[in-house]
Amino acid sequence: MSTYVYGIIRASHPSLREDLDGIGDPPRPVRVLRQGELAAIVSDAPDQLRPKRRDLLAHQRVLAEAGAGGVVLPMRFGSASPDDDTVTRVFGERAEHFLERLRALDGTAEYNIKANHDEEAVLRVIMADHDDIRSLAEANREADGGTQEQKIRLGEMIAAAVQAREATDAELLRQALEPIAKAVSSGPQSTGWLANLSPSWWTAGRRISSWPRSTNSARSTRILSCVSTARCRPTASSTPLRPSKPKGAPRKRSELQQPSRRTGKAATQRGQLLSYSS
Repeated sequence: MSTYVYGIIRASHPSLREDLDGIGDPPRPVRVLRQGELAAIVSDAPDQLRPKRRDLLAHQRVLAEAGAGGVVLPMRFGSASPDDDTVTRVFGERAEHFLERLRALDGTAEYNIKANHDEEAVLRVIMADHDDIRSLAEANREADGGTQEQKIRLGEMIAAAVQAREATDAELLRQALEPIAKAVSSGPQSTGWLANLSPSWWTAGRRISSWPRSTNSARSTRILSCVSTARCRPTASSTPLRPSKPKGAPRKRSELQQPSRRTGKAATQRGQLLSYSS
């Protein structure tokens, strides 16, 4: 039976609850594989693994439980290995890399921050900053709304200005975070927000005191959510586990399966596995 991998910890990590359940229906018991200074949080993998809500939540629950006791390198949902021996063999091959990442992340906490614009506020900012948009809007008002072509033109101008403002304010948010965070990584973009950032702080972290004074961002941008990615003192970064590769280095197949970013499903069939090896 294949082995499902939730995350990587130190072998000295505090023990997990004995009744901790993982993915599957019925849920598979979670166990720990140790090899030298490293350990993997694993369970048996279901025969048919799909990104169902039940299993996604179980994956996150296991990582949160482990994170309460110390730093964890989280694997993406769907990471599987042919068997336990393959996992421990990878540890033997990549031990120093994983230990270095665990040391780098010790004592940090990661948050996911999503932000969007207050629609009315950003429109006021755009009208104040763009003479051409303001003039066309006033002309349309005086002409009882203007022609259909003028209305379309105004809408296109406003949409372009909003898009440009989103890019500007997303960068300003990153700039506000970078001086006070250990690292800031960007998550997938979406039409639902203008910024999706994951800063990590030392656990005795600082707060953002203000936006840059030279912009209107503070008036038009609001934080949709600021969520800790783990309810614990140290947690792993969202940076993928693959190490940096020399430019032009060939990609190598190996032991741990990764899901497709586009669909969330496994990118390869069982046994044809992508690696975090260089």
